[in-house]
Amino acid sequence: MLSNNNHRSRAGCAQGIAAFSAMLVLGLGLMAPPVAASPFAYVANVNSANISVIDTATNRLVATVGVGGGPIAVAVTPNGKSVYVVNSWSANVSVIDTAANTVVATIAVGNSPAGIAITPDGKYAYVANLGSANVSVIDTATNEVVAIVGVGNSPSGVAITPDGKHAYVTNLGSASVSVIDTATNKVVSLVPVGRGPFGVTVIPDGKQAYVANRRTNTVSVIDTATNQVVATVRVGLRPSEIAVTPDGEHAYIVNERSNSVSMIDTAVNKVVATVRVGKKPEWDAITPDGKELYVANRGANSVSVIATATNKVVATVRVGHRPDGVGIGPPS
Repeated sequence: MLSNNNHRSRAGCAQGIAAFSAMLVLGLGLMAPPVAASPFAYVANVNSANISVIDTATNRLVATVGVGGGPIAVAVTPNGKSVYVVNSWSANVSVIDTAANTVVATIAVGNSPAGIAITPDGKYAYVANLGSANVSVIDTATNEVVAIVGVGNSPSGVAITPDGKHAYVTNLGSASVSVIDTATNKVVSLVPVGRGPFGVTVIPDGKQAYVANRRTNTVSVIDTATNQVVATVRVGLRPSEIAVTPDGEHAYIVNERSNSVSMIDTAVNKVVATVRVGKKPEWDAITPDGKELYVANRGANSVSVIATATNKVVATVRVGHRPDGVGIGPPS
């Protein structure tokens, strides 16, 4: 039988071990790296005149921000602190502070602006003005237009090369792409593509630009070194926008009239998968880690979330009326 002294001694030892274990766990917790914040997806709702903000960690709507008339395209600055929204009907751009989800500036641009892209250094935003046949260049430090560049008929999409040296602008009414030297803001090349070019993107290594041709149901692949079309890929009906994975291996093309997304293997420029989404998909954007693709379905007032590992829709998020542009950036 144990004495009271032995019993007390063992009990004290057990308490000491428990306390030490608790301190060790706490210490390890303090040493553990913080969990990275998830980015937000910003969806332009044309007929609602607002932006739906989706937390990509939960795929839940967390905020709605009123903007100008007919918001149609979205671009997030590289630091994630600002969102630039193209308002087609009111011919201006709303600037949203992502920390507060409030509009902090409104910038007048050309008629019926349709597309926007921000340079990799975050210093300039290029806005394609479909109704003015030009591009407005905005200084993001002052939120003022500092240049206007004439391009082809009905410019609609814009993409900036990863080195920031060139902007590729699709001319919907000219079946061409204007290439702008961003140092001089002059057009240095005009590339013939398919009819009705709309969306455009440049892959991360900067070697190729992909252009969605609405009226020929194709994607033109441009070699950016020569500004020549080197491949034409047939996709679904009325392709509109394009998003590329961060590793540059796959391009996702939204097909409005097929209610689908075509995935192109950029190594061989062939469609290797097709994913069914909501009605009349119009725009897509991919998360910075490349794991999820967000597709705005303007005919269903929803966003389809596709897991890129499986090419399956894993969530559907209800948003405003006639969602169009989507932008995703790093957490601010």
